[in-house]
Amino acid sequence: MAATPQKPAAATPRRKVSRHRGEGQWAVGHHTPLNGNEQFKKDDDGLNVRTRIETIYSKRGFDSIDPNDLRGRMRWWGLYTQRKPGIDGGKTAVLEPEELDDSYFMLRVRIDGGALTTQQLRVIGEISQEYARGTADITDRQNIQYHWIRIEDVPAIWERLEGVGLSTITACGDTPRVMIGSPVAGIAEDEIIDATPALEEMKRRVLNNKAYSNLPRKFKTAISGSPVLDVVHEINDVAFVGVRHPEHGPGFDVWVGGGLSTNPKLGVRLGAWVPIDEVPDVYEGVISIFRDYGYRRLRNRARLKFLVADWGAEKFRQVLEDEYLGGRKLIDGPAPEQPVQQWRDHIGVHRQQDGRFYVGFAPRVGRVDGGTLTKIADLAEAHGSGRVRTTVEQKMIVLDVEQDRVDSLVEGLEALDLTARPSTFRRGTMACTGIEFCKLAIVETKQRGSQLIDELERRLPDFAEPLTINLNGCPNACARIQVADIGLKGQLVLNDRGEQVEGYQVHLGGALGLEAGFGRKVRGLKVTSEELPDYIERVLKRFQAEREEGERFATWAARASQEALS
Repeated sequence: MAATPQKPAAATPRRKVSRHRGEGQWAVGHHTPLNGNEQFKKDDDGLNVRTRIETIYSKRGFDSIDPNDLRGRMRWWGLYTQRKPGIDGGKTAVLEPEELDDSYFMLRVRIDGGALTTQQLRVIGEISQEYARGTADITDRQNIQYHWIRIEDVPAIWERLEGVGLSTITACGDTPRVMIGSPVAGIAEDEIIDATPALEEMKRRVLNNKAYSNLPRKFKTAISGSPVLDVVHEINDVAFVGVRHPEHGPGFDVWVGGGLSTNPKLGVRLGAWVPIDEVPDVYEGVISIFRDYGYRRLRNRARLKFLVADWGAEKFRQVLEDEYLGGRKLIDGPAPEQPVQQWRDHIGVHRQQDGRFYVGFAPRVGRVDGGTLTKIADLAEAHGSGRVRTTVEQKMIVLDVEQDRVDSLVEGLEALDLTARPSTFRRGTMACTGIEFCKLAIVETKQRGSQLIDELERRLPDFAEPLTINLNGCPNACARIQVADIGLKGQLVLNDRGEQVEGYQVHLGGALGLEAGFGRKVRGLKVTSEELPDYIERVLKRFQAEREEGERFATWAARASQEALS
């Protein structure tokens, strides 16, 4: 009997195998560039563009600049094209880069640790007046930024800056950017440890070093031995925070993986105590991990914070010790103590270790000008000082003032509209560059912030609680909106007439230092620029009415009803 023919078995559907392309990590053999940025960095190191600027572009003009230099490598020397005037915020995301580019540049002067001599400050001011139409903004990373810079003038500017020991090297780009430090390092009476020697050695090792000039993205560094935690350590790629070890004495607690932008993350502690002479080794190890293991496939996942989030602190520390410190084990150590004060900007008059005084004062939202900077240098010198500092709150400090000359200095600053006794609103309001010059911005910030200060001082003259109001022109959080008491993220919104106008999404109750955390977003809460003073006045009056004794705004905002915050 013939066998019954069997029906062929149904073919098993082939499972589509998704081949993982890798993240472009050099340490696992992925050296092929996975995007245009990685390609132009492989083609030529960004540090090399200086020669072309000096020998070609400055002589032939803006139109001679290679596009990969213009929008890429020139950042390695602190240069970004600025926004072409007259382009409104609605076009920011839809125009091509060449349509947004003006033929002028922003130039960033890196000021590591915020440390300047009065001679350096005077030169910065003179360059501003001669080459930058008077512009000279203090950033929240202690730098100073010029605008309206012509490519033809860049070599002369570099010569002037470098003649007094300043530079723009790796002030931008996928590089180790400015190292922020306590502006009162080696000065303040309450200092745990002076981090200056470590900062100087860190600079010596990595600046102008091609071993660290091609990182996956920018790399932000902070170091401070101040107990007031004055360098926003929680939002840097790596931070060294002064602590006292119960057995080994003063040293530093190590943090990694902080950063804001559109995917904010607070840094994490490695749980390691590091003596000051070992800080540069640990720093080189962390930056090398980022270079070798950092993600290079997608730009929006290329910051160190994403690697730290995937690895965790324990694995990160182990790789650091085993692969980059030669097997040396770090000493376990304590976390920094919570500061007893909310303000961390060193505003006002304070006694130094040597019995003299330093005086911190507040420009408006970091906006100064070259003429004012030269006057500050003159005023400081006239009162016996040869040193000034910038802070991460867009403020400035004059050091080394004798007690009998403090009042005269304060009066001189007041005459320049630079107050050492600012209102809460003058002291606590910060703003990014905004649409005036930034190609990423959607709304105006600097003028809006200055006007807001005046309006709130008029409406709430007796408001004295510490409060931060941070205005940002786009979602990238250069002005740290997520960690402000009131953070304002610029966007286009509809007014009550249905018109699209400049406005802000509101974040409430963010903080650093004291119970660090991100602000709360109330569903649907957006305000127009025109409504901003009314809104903030309303919320602050509710805070005053509802707060418990000694309660900070951030604590109240976390528990307040949506109605109270609207």
